[in-house]
Amino acid sequence: MAMAVTGVSIFPASLSPVIRRDFKPLVGKFSKSNSISFRRLAVSTGQTQTPTTTATPTTTRRLSEKSEELGEAEEVAASVDEVEQNGRVWREYFERSKELISRSDGGPPRWFTPLECGPPLKNSPLLLFLPGILSVGLGLIKNHCRIGKIFETWCLHIPVMDRTPFTDLVKQVEKTIRSENYRSPNRPIYLVGESFGGCLALAVAASNPDIDLVLILANPTTSISRSQLQPLMTLLEFIPNRLPFSPPNMLNLMTGQPLRMAIESVVKGLPLQQTVGELSQDLEAISSYLSVLADILPRETLRWKLQMLKSGSAVSNSRLHAVKAQTLILSSGRDQLLLSQEEGERLCHVLPKCEIRKFNNSGHFLLLEDGIDLVTIIKGAGFYRRGKYLDYVSDYMLPTPTEFKKVAEDNKWISAFTSPVMLSTLEDGKIVRGLAGIPSEGPVLLVGYHMLLGFELAPLIANIFRERNILVRGMAHPMLFMKKGNIQEMSLDVSQYDMYRIMGAVPVSASNLFKLLSSKSHVLLYPGGVREATHRKGEEYKLMWPEQSEFVRMAARFRAKIIPFGAVGEDDISELVFDYDDQMKIPYLKDQIEKLTNAAVNLRTDATGEVANQDLHLPGILPKFPGRFYYYFGKPIETEGLKQELKDRDKAHELYLQVKSEVGRCLAYLKEKRENDPYRNLLSRLIYQATHSFTSEIPTFKL
Repeated sequence: MAMAVTGVSIFPASLSPVIRRDFKPLVGKFSKSNSISFRRLAVSTGQTQTPTTTATPTTTRRLSEKSEELGEAEEVAASVDEVEQNGRVWREYFERSKELISRSDGGPPRWFTPLECGPPLKNSPLLLFLPGILSVGLGLIKNHCRIGKIFETWCLHIPVMDRTPFTDLVKQVEKTIRSENYRSPNRPIYLVGESFGGCLALAVAASNPDIDLVLILANPTTSISRSQLQPLMTLLEFIPNRLPFSPPNMLNLMTGQPLRMAIESVVKGLPLQQTVGELSQDLEAISSYLSVLADILPRETLRWKLQMLKSGSAVSNSRLHAVKAQTLILSSGRDQLLLSQEEGERLCHVLPKCEIRKFNNSGHFLLLEDGIDLVTIIKGAGFYRRGKYLDYVSDYMLPTPTEFKKVAEDNKWISAFTSPVMLSTLEDGKIVRGLAGIPSEGPVLLVGYHMLLGFELAPLIANIFRERNILVRGMAHPMLFMKKGNIQEMSLDVSQYDMYRIMGAVPVSASNLFKLLSSKSHVLLYPGGVREATHRKGEEYKLMWPEQSEFVRMAARFRAKIIPFGAVGEDDISELVFDYDDQMKIPYLKDQIEKLTNAAVNLRTDATGEVANQDLHLPGILPKFPGRFYYYFGKPIETEGLKQELKDRDKAHELYLQVKSEVGRCLAYLKEKRENDPYRNLLSRLIYQATHSFTSEIPTFKL
């Protein structure tokens, strides 16, 4: 019998896929004895959605215009909002949990789909959420709206009085994934396991190596034997049933985060009265949580759950060698229940296709914390795909305003210090300040000079996205997309590259360029590649392009407009003091460079000259008192009607050299004109802002 309650539709896990799909239209049809009205559900769901999923998109301020005072005000406001949001998430979680367990008729574990999940995009993968020790199935409550847009989402609910053994739970989940895999063999199935659910996901994956599974494990309890719960398990065995018992430590783990945030808000300068008000609201909420928690985990149920943790940990650990699924582990640094980060590292070394993301300031219930967006994490790690293999073009999801703001905030320092000047060229050849000269409609190929260490990237991408609402897809070095084997050999933390994947970077290749141009995208290409970005002393603004034409024929095939551009300013913010030639003279560094280069994907193996030197290293630089960045986008070069003509290699090479010449001209123009910029120096810009306003656009040289 299907049952709908508190915004979810519930059906037994053992039902066939056809019957489960037939139950979904019944959501909102309730009997008088065990349900509340659909209208009330809809309103309640709308009111209780967290700001993470329902916030109205707002225009991000120009990062270069933020003053220190404004930044402090925003930080204080963010602290207030963070405390309120986290408190609302927990209140909603316990209210929905109370409603769910009060309406449940017991019985076996079952799947449910929250009403706020969906409908998903066409051909979306299936996501099965496997809950932790509380087993309610609402652990993704703050992520339901976003997850439901890109996944078909089912959550597992285990009734309070259910006593299904761990091995039987594994069989039930296996039955579901096998039937769904039979129905849609080409789409992956995601198992999101929280805490105990992580053990369940690992055991299922070990028994089904031939099914395309993707595991997302948040603080899995595979280390339960070394955790603080081990003494609790022993203690419960000896406490008489007549003595009252409640799990205060677990409650502290749940509510400790908002309380900690409230205390930290005082340090950040919030008014004391406001902070005390927030704190008292949390304390009042705690008293209501106690009764709900007692309903979710009565003594006998808690004993059973802890025994399940032991058996689940033992079974999953014994089968780790059989897990072949792609795995992403989310580890918290302040988990008071488990040694989550240590265990995450262990699992990452044991599992063959595993990556890890660390959250140093988070507790055990990671997915319920504010600031943790599961969809963003999955996108950033490059784990979202609709088919057997990741397609960087068709599987890509545009960044949300929140994601863009976070990326911009992480890189705001470079715009704040360099006050970028953006120039573009209109169709009539007129140079204007701003980006009006960049065509709105694609395909467009932006081809330019790569500054040292790619300093120009963040302001370039951010300003085009902010001013023109155009997302530029960058062709990036494959090092940003390397998987486990290379990562371990190179000792790299690949999470630092997540923001590039969120903002649309793709591995540089002919096939990816083909897909992007065919989808009418705006594409960013650096023919000089890593050689330009790691140039030697005295090579500033020297173009190091391959001799052969690489992109003009592809651009002509799709009638793309080629926009040559230059970017200068690297020599105004840093001085290169320890380059490749210096490092290769030191045996240890030479060995590290060779190791790093050999572990990465080799590019341009057939090239000759300096551009063929693709050795990866980190140049040593000294900072300078900041100058200014300048960007100049030249007049678009049309390729429409040149497809046949450019089949001639000489003609194609001629156009290639024209583009290279235009990039050089853009660089020369900027280097000359910046000498006449009275605000090239940071001090002069600060004086200007102090005498005008910190939101004023800083002037530059005359065009």
